[in-house]
Amino acid sequence: MQKVIETRSFISALIAVSIAFMYLMLPFFSVILWACIIALLFHPLNAALLSRYPHHVNTAALITLLICTLIAVTPAIFLTSAFIKQGTSIYQQLESGQLRPGLWIDQIRAAFPMIDEVLATLGFDIAKVKQQLRAVSVDAGQIMASNALLIGQNTVSWFVSLGLMLYLAFFMLRDGAKLIPILIRALPLGDERERLLMQKFAEVTRATIKGSLVVAMVQGALGGLIFWILEIPGPVLWGVVMTVLSLIPVVGASLIWLPVGLYLLAIGNTSDGIILISFGAIIIGLVDNILRPILVGRDTKLPDYLVLLSTLGGFSMFGMTGFVLGPLIAVLFITFWEIFSREFNVMIEDNPVEIEVEGLD
Repeated sequence: MQKVIETRSFISALIAVSIAFMYLMLPFFSVILWACIIALLFHPLNAALLSRYPHHVNTAALITLLICTLIAVTPAIFLTSAFIKQGTSIYQQLESGQLRPGLWIDQIRAAFPMIDEVLATLGFDIAKVKQQLRAVSVDAGQIMASNALLIGQNTVSWFVSLGLMLYLAFFMLRDGAKLIPILIRALPLGDERERLLMQKFAEVTRATIKGSLVVAMVQGALGGLIFWILEIPGPVLWGVVMTVLSLIPVVGASLIWLPVGLYLLAIGNTSDGIILISFGAIIIGLVDNILRPILVGRDTKLPDYLVLLSTLGGFSMFGMTGFVLGPLIAVLFITFWEIFSREFNVMIEDNPVEIEVEGLD
C-alpha cells in the first residue's frame, strides 16, 4: 500500500512539474520549434562534417550553424529591411493620396462588370471594402507614427529571439543524436511507437519546409521579379507578401498578382496585364505542381484538402509557425489513429468476438 501511495504521489508530482515547465517554456515555443527544425534540416551536413572530423563536435556544429545563417538568416534580414523600406514608401503615398485603392476598385469594376456578381455571390461587400481601404489610406501616417516605438521594440525582440534560436540550434546540432534515445527511454508510449512518431515528425517537418517554404519562396521571388520587370511599385514588398500567401495551398500568390493584372487591364495597360496574368498562371502557378512532388515526395504528402484545412487552422492558432504545426498535427493525428487501429485490430483477431444477430439464423 505504501508503495502504491509513493508511486502515485511521484507520478502526480511529475505531471505537475512537467506542466509547470511547459508553461515556463511557452514564451519560447517558436524559438524552440525553429531551433529543432534547423537541427533537423541541417543534420545531414553536420553528420557529413563529423564523418570527416569525428573529434571536432563543437566545430562541426558551429560550421553548420554558420552555413545555415548564410543561407537563411542573412537573406531574410536584407529582405526584411527592403520590405520595411518599400512598405513605408507605399504608406506615405497612400497618405498623400498618390495611391488610391478605392479608385482601383472602381476601375476594375467598370472594366469587368461581372466581378460585382462574382464577389456578391462570395459574400463580399464592395462598398465596405472601399470604405476600409479609404480609412487605411487616411490613417496610414498616424498608424505608422503611433507604432514607430512598437516597431522598434518588435525589431529588438526579433533579434533577441533570433539569437536564442541560433544558440539553441547549436546544442541541438551537437547533442541531438544523444537526446533521441533519452526521449525514447523516458516517454511511456512504447519504443516502437515513439520511433514511428519521431520518424513522422522528421518526415513531415522536412516535407513541409521543403515543399511549402521553398515553393513559397520561389513563387514570391518570381512574383517580385515580374513586378520589377513591369515596373510595378514595391516589387520586394509584394514579393514578400506573395511568399507568405503562397504558404496557403490552392489560392496562394494569386491573391496579389491576379487583382493587379486585372487592374492593369482595366486602366488600358493591356500588354502588361496579359503578361502578368499569363506569367502568374503559367509560371508561378505551375511551380507548386512541379517542385512540390520533387521536394516532398509521395510518401508523406497529405491530401490536398487536408493540407489546406490544416494549414489554415495552423495559421489561425499559431500564426506564421502554423504552416509547419498545422500539417504536423494533422499527420500525427493520422499516425496515432493508424497505430491504434492496427493494434486494436490485432487484439480483435487474437480474441474474436462472435456476434449473433436475431433473425439471421
